[in-house]
Amino acid sequence: MARGHQKIQSQQKNAKKQAEIKKSKGHDQKSAAKAALVFTCGVCRSQMPDPKTFKQHFESKHPKSPLPPELEGVEA
Repeated sequence: MARGHQKIQSQQKNAKKQAEIKKSKGHDQKSAAKAALVFTCGVCRSQMPDPKTFKQHFESKHPKSPLPPELEGVEA
């Protein structure tokens, strides 16, 4: 085990290394997932990643509402 001055140097080196790793990563999973949600339901404002999921959601959650025009040609 490192003691005293060597321990402090090791901690500083590790903190610097972790900061570089975090900076090089650039983004986190939450922001990437949020960017993937591109379709928004006009009725309940929930977000979906693709038109197929959006159509399935719309047909199951809002059966009485008319289908939006962007979902007319999509097969579920």
